[in-house]
Amino acid sequence: MHILVVGNVLKDVYLNLDSRTENFERDNSGKEWLDFSFDASEHHYFNRTSSYGGAAITLEVLQKMGLDADISDTSFHFDETGPVISGPTGTYRYILTSDNGTAYMVPSVEQKTAFTTPTEAVDYLYIDRSANLTPAIVDKISAYLDYYHKTKLILYLKTSCADKVAGLIARANLIFLEEDGPIYAAKEILSNYPAEKVIKVAENCLSYLEFRENIAVSRIDRLTHLSAYSIMSATVLGGFILGKTVEYALKMARINVENSTLDSSLGLEELENIATSTSETNMEMIATTLMTPGKGILAADESGGSIKKKFEALGIMDTPENRHDYREILLSTPGLEQYVSGVILFDETARDTMADGQPVVDFLISKGIVPGIKVDKGLVSIKDVTEASPEETITQGIEDLPARLREYYQMGLRFSKWRAAFEIRLGRDGELTLPTTAAIRENCRVLAEYAAISQSAGLVPVVEPEVVYDGNYDIETCAKITAKVLDELFKALNRHQVNLKACILKCNMVSAGKQFMAESTPDEVGRATVRVLRSNVPLDLAGIVFLSGGQTPEQATANLAAIMSRQPFAWPVSFSFSRALQNPALEAWAGDNANRGAAQGALGERLIENCRVLNNPQNAL
Repeated sequence: MHILVVGNVLKDVYLNLDSRTENFERDNSGKEWLDFSFDASEHHYFNRTSSYGGAAITLEVLQKMGLDADISDTSFHFDETGPVISGPTGTYRYILTSDNGTAYMVPSVEQKTAFTTPTEAVDYLYIDRSANLTPAIVDKISAYLDYYHKTKLILYLKTSCADKVAGLIARANLIFLEEDGPIYAAKEILSNYPAEKVIKVAENCLSYLEFRENIAVSRIDRLTHLSAYSIMSATVLGGFILGKTVEYALKMARINVENSTLDSSLGLEELENIATSTSETNMEMIATTLMTPGKGILAADESGGSIKKKFEALGIMDTPENRHDYREILLSTPGLEQYVSGVILFDETARDTMADGQPVVDFLISKGIVPGIKVDKGLVSIKDVTEASPEETITQGIEDLPARLREYYQMGLRFSKWRAAFEIRLGRDGELTLPTTAAIRENCRVLAEYAAISQSAGLVPVVEPEVVYDGNYDIETCAKITAKVLDELFKALNRHQVNLKACILKCNMVSAGKQFMAESTPDEVGRATVRVLRSNVPLDLAGIVFLSGGQTPEQATANLAAIMSRQPFAWPVSFSFSRALQNPALEAWAGDNANRGAAQGALGERLIENCRVLNNPQNAL
């Protein structure tokens, strides 16, 4: 891949001024400049450092990422002594720093950028932020693009210069946008350009404010905000060319900005090593937040089919308006953030807005609640799995999962959930017929593959291998199957190298089936569940949350209390109920928004009861 950078190479001269002298004055706009009235004979510089800037920074970043790149009209490379340049150096820019701030001294007339048409096509043509293009050069670049259709154009656009390059915007495959002045012209020019192809530099260069406003100017080994912009855009561009995701490229850019010095940016291997470790650390922190003591996770992720059945049972019309109203009632329940650390959403809800127009995801984040997303596409009959029964199921949705997770991450979602279901069925002689070992292994393999993909996208996976509560079986049979499922699951997670410190298990309670002749008591459920978990769950797992699985609200709370009374555990333990929290609220609402307060009160009551169990399980028994 050959990249041709169009821009100017600047010679930056950094002067660190003596902070004991008043060196700066402010102009009418409030900008600080060197006060030329001071007595130079009494002034001292701590040191003087020179470095290449402008397009040279872009080139260095791209080359250190292993890409073939050079600058139009300038030969620029690195040897054992450092950067070597031949051709025009552009201009000198003096960067004056002291404890009071940073000021720039540049020639009053910018050097115009030159462009020599390549004799052979390049893969990418990148217009750097340092470029000062004349109409003639814009026309020359356009003529080149007319001739070489396969060259992709990447444009760094400063809003103050938008009108100068208007003819290139429509041709660009990607635009880095820096708002450095009036934005009206730029907005008008960009109005018909795809928004998903615009990266706003100041928003994505996450250390931008640190360098612009809080620069420790007595340490000139750090960057100015001008260099930060160039490193950010060049790193993202290099990441795209190397096939990285948008989020991963932005992550590498932030790391490069935070760790680069005047003398050097980071190489690709350094960037990837830090990006990987940073991603794992962030996910571990999210998992820890989700397992905040005394809080649970609200499961509000019913698929379209599931919520339709719920509505129909109460005579509620299944319309987008009713689904929106119901879920907004749940999410806007007063004090929700006191009882839940996270909410699992369905795709429709994750893309919805609250009544005031605020996106649902942003609303939850503003409340300190981590937004999550159900990413499996439901159960289908298992096929092509030897020795499995056609009556068993497998969860679908793995094929397009990476692309969906990348989008969800960009939307602000930070954890995901995938469910597999295992039905227990006994023959007439009492022998186990379902689930088969083959179906357990295949479902656990898919769960582990999902978890690995989720972590690679930066989302904490919640793996849910549910042994279904419906059925006619005793508690010991449930314990045996649950243990077998968990054993297979953690073997698969280990094979897929899933980081358990950033992974949460959503598990069924161990209980006799709903059709069994005797209902399991809370004490039996607590004893059997804790025994299975302690024998089959690794110690380094981030946490365990229980699903309610068709239990009544009161039954789920009582069983949770019996489990919690057997603390301490090796992992944080909590709940992630759906029906056991929502059913009372849904019944109180009944499709009538006049019952909004009653519905929220019903949900709040269930949350209070279950959180009380987490904090004081003995008193809840």
